[in-house]
Amino acid sequence: MDNAVLKRLKNAGLLSEQAPDMGFVPTGSYALNKIISGDFTKGIPIGMITQFHGEASTAKTVFATHILKEAQANGYYTMLVDSENAYNPEFATHLGIDPKKLIYSTPETLEECFQVIEDTVLAIRETDKDTPIVVAYDSIAVSPSKAEYEADNYEGNNMQGAIRAKSTGACLRKINPLMRKHKVALIIINQIRNKVGVMYGSPDTMAAGGKSLEYYLGVNLKCISNKTSDLIKNEYKNVIGIQGKVRNTKNKCSIPFRECEFELMWDEGLNPFAGVLKQLEAEELVTRSGAWYTVKGTEKKFQSKEFQNLLLDQQEEGFASLRKFFGL
Repeated sequence: MDNAVLKRLKNAGLLSEQAPDMGFVPTGSYALNKIISGDFTKGIPIGMITQFHGEASTAKTVFATHILKEAQANGYYTMLVDSENAYNPEFATHLGIDPKKLIYSTPETLEECFQVIEDTVLAIRETDKDTPIVVAYDSIAVSPSKAEYEADNYEGNNMQGAIRAKSTGACLRKINPLMRKHKVALIIINQIRNKVGVMYGSPDTMAAGGKSLEYYLGVNLKCISNKTSDLIKNEYKNVIGIQGKVRNTKNKCSIPFRECEFELMWDEGLNPFAGVLKQLEAEELVTRSGAWYTVKGTEKKFQSKEFQNLLLDQQEEGFASLRKFFGL
């Protein structure tokens, strides 16, 4: 390409000059990192929008909290837009969030949520041009549109959903170009509703955003946890956590339509190694025979309950080939 031509271009350049990626932020789950980015140590992409959606109590906010925690550990700017007014500061601090480093906002409408995100990003970039910014929006399903909020009464109408979806599309069109330009990772938490009268196929539908939100997503993750069979109980039959799956339904970073397991303990947060063995088996890094696993290229055998301790034990030479995948 003629350099003289390139110099005259204002809003274009060569693809070869663009960074292949702008970095990633770990999720707190090695298995989830893997199905998103193809790497156990990466996670959600900077410069894109990532959505966690699912029914109530499926760890959506916990995943966002762990991502904010990892972002703070890397020295990134972090922000929470809490439209639900239900974020638990004590629990977040227990999981490792530094409240003195978390920008916090509780806008009243959908439009105000996106506006405060844009204003914060631009304010940061006035003094710091390069440090990544990680923003969690919890949740878009709760935020009313400006038209809904300013209505004189609480009576709904058939057009409210369409108006809200239209407002969401307008907000996304404006904020999406800022993601890559300003090195922002935006996490949107959404909820699932059920369509009435569906007899065939899934009745699930997004609570907010319409079709427009799906088009703008770089990564779309569905959190699934059964309220009975996926409860984790102690010896006294008290519920101490939940387990479930995260299904990747859209992915611009790696291979889509993969899923992994997760495990959340109320007093500890996410188990970073939950679901990892299945991922290692899928990658043929370990093989399984009944209840026993073998590390590829070695004669080291182990059972699933031993995996985490053996992996973290630096004296265990049989796991040396696996530790490099986790940065251990």
